[in-house]
Amino acid sequence: MDFFTSILRAGTTTASGQAYQLLLPVALILLLTKGISVGFSKLKLPQVIGFLVAGLLVGLISFIPSNNAQWNSIFGTYSYLSDGINILAKFGVVMILFSAGVETDLKAIKAVGVAAMVITSLGVIFPLAFGFVAAFLFRTYAGLAAPAGIANPIYTDLYYGVILSATSVSITVATLKELGKLETRVGNAIVSAAIIDDVIGIILLSLIISLSGSSTGGSDFNLLEFIIRSISGQPLPEYVVPIVVIANMAIFFLISWGISHLVRMFFNHLGAKYPHHIRIPIYSLAFCFLWAFVAQAFFQIADITGGYIAGLILSATSSKDYIDHRAETTSNVFFVPIFFASVAMKMYSGDFSNFFSNPTFLYFGLIWVFVGLLGKVLGAGIGGLVCRFKLKDSLKIGVGMMARAEVLIVTAQTGVDSGLISDKIIPFTLILILISSFITPILLKVLYKDEMTAALPDGARNPNPLPVAGGDVSATGENTNPNSDNTPLSNK
Repeated sequence: MDFFTSILRAGTTTASGQAYQLLLPVALILLLTKGISVGFSKLKLPQVIGFLVAGLLVGLISFIPSNNAQWNSIFGTYSYLSDGINILAKFGVVMILFSAGVETDLKAIKAVGVAAMVITSLGVIFPLAFGFVAAFLFRTYAGLAAPAGIANPIYTDLYYGVILSATSVSITVATLKELGKLETRVGNAIVSAAIIDDVIGIILLSLIISLSGSSTGGSDFNLLEFIIRSISGQPLPEYVVPIVVIANMAIFFLISWGISHLVRMFFNHLGAKYPHHIRIPIYSLAFCFLWAFVAQAFFQIADITGGYIAGLILSATSSKDYIDHRAETTSNVFFVPIFFASVAMKMYSGDFSNFFSNPTFLYFGLIWVFVGLLGKVLGAGIGGLVCRFKLKDSLKIGVGMMARAEVLIVTAQTGVDSGLISDKIIPFTLILILISSFITPILLKVLYKDEMTAALPDGARNPNPLPVAGGDVSATGENTNPNSDNTPLSNK
């Protein structure tokens, strides 16, 4: 459905619903996401899982018969409510990437060593390659169909790999803090690699979607192609189109770099003249949405990439922390829960009825989850070995980079919205997040077990220590308490 048509429908009375009827599902989403996410955070699981569960609960509305006229007159049809939620969700996903951009430390990226670059590169290449090969083999030999309208299904195969390239180390960071191993060579390598991983993932996402020519849910206007065709008066040869697409992307990034100096000067001026004034976050959000629109409308680049680039530009301003705080508060209170809930709600509208009658995608999804876990461990782990980390430390790096969270879902949902991949992949993204969230801290603690035991005093290692005059074997107890670090998990 066209974006602006959806807005007009959501703001007026229609045959299927009225604007006020959106208030009930929004209220339910906010109540449930907060309540459930608190429970999941106590289990040391990402809050995003709670958001998804809340969406699944709200989505149960879809089972109410659509021919119930009395219900529809009061609460609206599910299709109308879903359209309205999806519009709000679009703001949420752009703001997630905007906040990620603002939080990115450009100085850290410039100063990052060769080790982090190698670990990141191999940590992206391996899962991308594994995901691509799995999708290609299932499509070629098992009849896994690409979505209708995709001219070249090889881009669909590639995108399944791109999804797996995403990482989210919030759980890893919390675990390393608990173990007192964050400020170590291994810990620094993981954190530095994760920063670069975001940037590479966003570029790959935009590149594959642009090259595929998919325009579902977006613009099919290419500024450079339009200029060339206007001058030549002829359509572009097929072999030239990929070159034009890549050049068009390069132009967008060059323009972004060019205006970044002016934008930073403007926000630095605001920060000096009006420190912590509300106009600063207002202008920053306006810039975020404007640049997201420009990316999608004129350059065939995903709008979330435009939001991320806007965040990167503002990350080097004097008001960075204030902008980040305000944007994160605004998004986390309202838009972000709605986005993740909307992803879960879409599971009810997908065609999952043939999972068991024709379980090809079920088998593919399970193997996709497995290679997603294996690819990160092998890729980042081999990167550690190449950079002369010990075998065990390399394995720690691989396991630490294995965790996934909201970036995985954002990437997958962007592919679904673009019509490039099937919406059946969404449940498997949830499975991948759950598995990686459970096993990452467990495996890290196992890998660090010997070091933690060696670091304990003799009395603490001996379950029945002999009394020592003047000794206090409990003096270091707080350092071995797994609950000593109450730092809330960040949702990178």
